[in-house]
Amino acid sequence: MTRGPSAARAPEAGGAVVPSANSRSGARVPRAARLRPIAFAVLRRLEADRHTSGEQLARELRVSRSTVWAGVRSLVGAGVEIDSGLGRGYRLRIPASWIDPERVVASLGPAASGLRLQLADHCPSTSTELAGRADAGAVHGTVLLAEWQSAGRGRRGRAWTCPPGAGLTFSLLWRFDRPARDLAGLSLAVGLAIAEAMRTLGLRDIALKWPNDVLHRGRKIAGVLVEVRGDMLGPTAAVIGIGLNVRVPTAALRAVGQPATDLHRAGLADPDRNAILAALLSELATTLSRFERDGFAALRPQWQAHSAGHRQIVRVVLPDGEVVRGCMLGVDEQGALRIDTGESVRRIFSGDFDPRPPRATGADGGIRQAELDGAIAVPGDRAAPSE
Repeated sequence: MTRGPSAARAPEAGGAVVPSANSRSGARVPRAARLRPIAFAVLRRLEADRHTSGEQLARELRVSRSTVWAGVRSLVGAGVEIDSGLGRGYRLRIPASWIDPERVVASLGPAASGLRLQLADHCPSTSTELAGRADAGAVHGTVLLAEWQSAGRGRRGRAWTCPPGAGLTFSLLWRFDRPARDLAGLSLAVGLAIAEAMRTLGLRDIALKWPNDVLHRGRKIAGVLVEVRGDMLGPTAAVIGIGLNVRVPTAALRAVGQPATDLHRAGLADPDRNAILAALLSELATTLSRFERDGFAALRPQWQAHSAGHRQIVRVVLPDGEVVRGCMLGVDEQGALRIDTGESVRRIFSGDFDPRPPRATGADGGIRQAELDGAIAVPGDRAAPSE
């Protein structure tokens, strides 16, 4: 168990998300989102059930009260909700639990016993940082988690961040002996692992939105970004970025721009981030080992059992802007989405998928559900790896 640096670089898709600058592109993190060095020391001393005075914090940290105040102000700018007032001190509005690596490792299942967890207070992007470490020889199974990620990356260059301690943002390095073309469906396998971990925690109504989102009753609760690097013929290294909403301030969820939720709102009354992380890592190790051995084909029936939009009229926007509408038939053994348009079955490897039925169909060219019932898939070209 080691601690990572207090600053570095990526995870990914879908934490409780507020758009932020992408450090990879050279853009700077907004001033309000910068945390002062003292901020985490202050944050770890704040509680939700009582106020802590600025005088006490200053004494414990051996700094001035103005330094404490500046740290609190930067935390508020990063999305942490703090009550304060003259004579009362500071109090968290939402309880927080901080990651204890030793506790997480002690709770891992046998399949995850070889994982190496590294913790950083702040990391602009865990995936970018872990990718650099992978190129420098980081070992298989390295996990980098940031308590606060200020420039996380989602699909298609989208940037996301989450208030400190409100979610789980981490990246996992998994090395394969096979070429990248054999890793088709990997992001779907990761989504399935997250769904299974949520089930072990007692959550129901979890669905998987192709290719890499996890939903609870139609609202995004987690997301995945997989980036593969290596030689054409192998070996390859996959950097798997994951963002999971645990207990997120309402204001942060509203800023997402799409329906979103978190584990607390989904039914976990007192979510323990250490227990949740252990469940995630255990299930990821089990699922990835099976994927490495048998490919996505072995996991496909499970994935389809959780699929959002299956056998419904759906809409997909392709990277070139083309819009495909039709009945979702599920995914193939390489993770490609299969859509029956009424004229043919399209196999889609990349795009923005909306599992919600269109508001209007019919005479203007829309497709009615009844017209597509019983549609049969037809052979297509060999699929490229899906995102």
